[in-house]
Amino acid sequence: MFANVDMARRIDTGEARLCAEIAEAVGARRPNERVLIEEIAGGLAVFSGTDSPVNKMVGVGFGCGLDESRLEVIERAFAERDARLQAEVSTLAEPEVHATLTRRGYILQGFEHELGRPLTLLDADPPPVAGIQIEPMSGEDLARWTDVVVTAFEHPDAEGVIGDQAPPRDVLERVIADMSAMRSLRRYVARLDGEIAGGASLRIDGRIAQLCGSATLPRFRRRGIQSALLRARLADAFGEGCDVAIVTTAPGSKSQKNVQRQGFVLLYARALLVKSPGDRRP
Repeated sequence: MFANVDMARRIDTGEARLCAEIAEAVGARRPNERVLIEEIAGGLAVFSGTDSPVNKMVGVGFGCGLDESRLEVIERAFAERDARLQAEVSTLAEPEVHATLTRRGYILQGFEHELGRPLTLLDADPPPVAGIQIEPMSGEDLARWTDVVVTAFEHPDAEGVIGDQAPPRDVLERVIADMSAMRSLRRYVARLDGEIAGGASLRIDGRIAQLCGSATLPRFRRRGIQSALLRARLADAFGEGCDVAIVTTAPGSKSQKNVQRQGFVLLYARALLVKSPGDRRP
């Protein structure tokens, strides 16, 4: 699978819409959060609440540069909320976008990898894994599912290039609850011998399957949970008519290794460029 500029635009646009949908859910749940969704350079800048990892600018710069007057308005809005602005810019975006952000005081703080693979008829009927059951999350499982996912995110595998540390537990719980309010998000429970061991999510954007929020409790790792969650979501995505599945990982992480074993390939990277609220450079 090869990612050209059009494919990267398609994927990053879906990521921007995912962030916007989370912000809309936050606005409906907590109007005092001063949610922000602003269009810029073909993408979106989104603020969805204090310390939220969804606060970002993404999908920008495909075939166009940044309008600096528009960017200044967005930077000021983030600063008024005492929030840093993280620009997640694809390596397939216009090079001048990176130069503009650097000149304005954005600091490169890392990268993330976007991986993908086409969906085929082979994904339609994944083989069962002994002892592991994957099923849609039911209402009665929500509290336990949230606890499992948050606990797993608090204890990431120490492999690959680690970026920011996980947010505090109360922030993670709030973000997961906000995502759970999204109607488009499908949540899955993984049980090992009857006990909830992990969870994951799927969002469909057009014909792209966005695989997100996958997590396994530390004591259940290395037992096939992630692979089973992945195959179940691929089957559902194929059944919904998706032609490609994508996942975002930290470079060289265990998650990247897991999905590459399932046929995913590295499509491109995103640079994570951050401007602090106190930086007033134009």
